[in-house]
Amino acid sequence: MSLTPAVVLALLIGTPVGGQTPPIFNPGAPGQASRVISANEAVALSRTTFNAADVAFMQHMIVHHAQAVEMVELLRAQGADATVKLLGERIALSQAAEMAIMREWLTVRGQSVDMPAMDHAAHTAPARAGAHDHHSMTPPAQASTDDRSVMSGMLSPRQMRTLAASRGTAFDRLFLQGMIQHHQGAIDMVDDLLATPDAAEDPTLSDFASAVVAEQSAEILRMQNLLSDL
Repeated sequence: MSLTPAVVLALLIGTPVGGQTPPIFNPGAPGQASRVISANEAVALSRTTFNAADVAFMQHMIVHHAQAVEMVELLRAQGADATVKLLGERIALSQAAEMAIMREWLTVRGQSVDMPAMDHAAHTAPARAGAHDHHSMTPPAQASTDDRSVMSGMLSPRQMRTLAASRGTAFDRLFLQGMIQHHQGAIDMVDDLLATPDAAEDPTLSDFASAVVAEQSAEILRMQNLLSDL
């Protein structure tokens, strides 16, 4: 049975919908009848629709978002353009809010909010992790650790140092170029998740992934326009 958001909320807080708490039917296996389940059982079932790929996606995306917030912190002190700074603040607010959502999603499901050790993650990151690195001409297979992104779209240690050493308009340009790369990497991570069998079936995660693609695609267009004006 597909539950509307109003019914799900009512079940979670114990409030009847329309004066009555509707029965919840759990479909049976092929050839078997459905059965009525309690609200607690429904909530428990809703938390089983995730797998290891979903957990890894959320853990990794928290780290991914954290770097974007760090980039905005540099922008506040070293950027010059007021419009770029305003966009950066919007990015920082949305990414911080999404990090809270991801931490809650993991915690509610009894999963660690921390991603595996960074050295392990670097070896298991998607093959296209360096595909959007526009600042390094080193081929991914030959890249040193200093030039290697931890995951898709993230700035490498060298790129972060270059950004931190810049000021004014030069900083603004590097920030926009880096954040475009960063956002595209997040979109790639969603694409990789959706291509994984049995992943992204959790409703909350699915909605979150769709929101990431929509929001960051729109922000990429804004940043490309700003970059052309600098």
